[in-house]
Amino acid sequence: MTRIEEAFIKRKALITFITGGDPGIEITEELILQMAKEGADLIEIGIPFSDPIAEGPVIQAANERALKAGTTTDLLFDMIARVRSQVSVPLVFMTYINPIYTYGADRFLKRCKEVGIDGVIVPDLPYEEKEELLPLCELHDIALISMIAPTSKERIRTIAKDAKGFLYCVSSLGVTGVRTELGSQVEVMIEEAKKVTDIPCAIGFGISTPEQARKMIGISDGVIVGSAIVKIIASYQNQCVQPVTDFIKELKKAIVE
Repeated sequence: MTRIEEAFIKRKALITFITGGDPGIEITEELILQMAKEGADLIEIGIPFSDPIAEGPVIQAANERALKAGTTTDLLFDMIARVRSQVSVPLVFMTYINPIYTYGADRFLKRCKEVGIDGVIVPDLPYEEKEELLPLCELHDIALISMIAPTSKERIRTIAKDAKGFLYCVSSLGVTGVRTELGSQVEVMIEEAKKVTDIPCAIGFGISTPEQARKMIGISDGVIVGSAIVKIIASYQNQCVQPVTDFIKELKKAIVE
């Protein structure tokens, strides 16, 4: 059984996202350790990129801060290698196809395996073009995590049937960001996906409060919280670890009650 599968066994999963290297690589390292300690069941780490097209202003700014701080893919790999010996939760990279190609796809995925990355999410890689990476992901035992959105419609079953790791269910149209209201179509999307697969379905894009997390966990196998955490990091910078940790505790309490 993979670490990702274990994350969803007998519980609903809290999935957290941070941008690697924001505000610095040492802070990212400490955040991963503390989030795992306080109940994050899976942690996504964004690889900073100059053109993150799926991201809203909050995470775009985090990408800029991380790049300004000198973050590179190799530095992130080195950091993951250090934390992997201390945490057992699955670690997943969220990135774009251009940085993977620039690094070298086979080299990138081989390094993912070496340092203990369990999966990759590539928002700008369409399902129809997944063969660009899937064979290499399978070769190196890395889950290529698929995404479905309200616009997927009749493609939902097709995408879900082939999904690996977990299915990332985008709650609303548009880019990432904090929202006061989440899309009403996500429950229908999950119902469609579950007709063809028993893979865990996790809801992301917009979940920003414990109350929203509690609501969304009722219709899914997991919730993904990103922009709300990144906003805390932006506010507290080098002193962000404790505020983020406190927020993770609130989220975890909300989804297990």
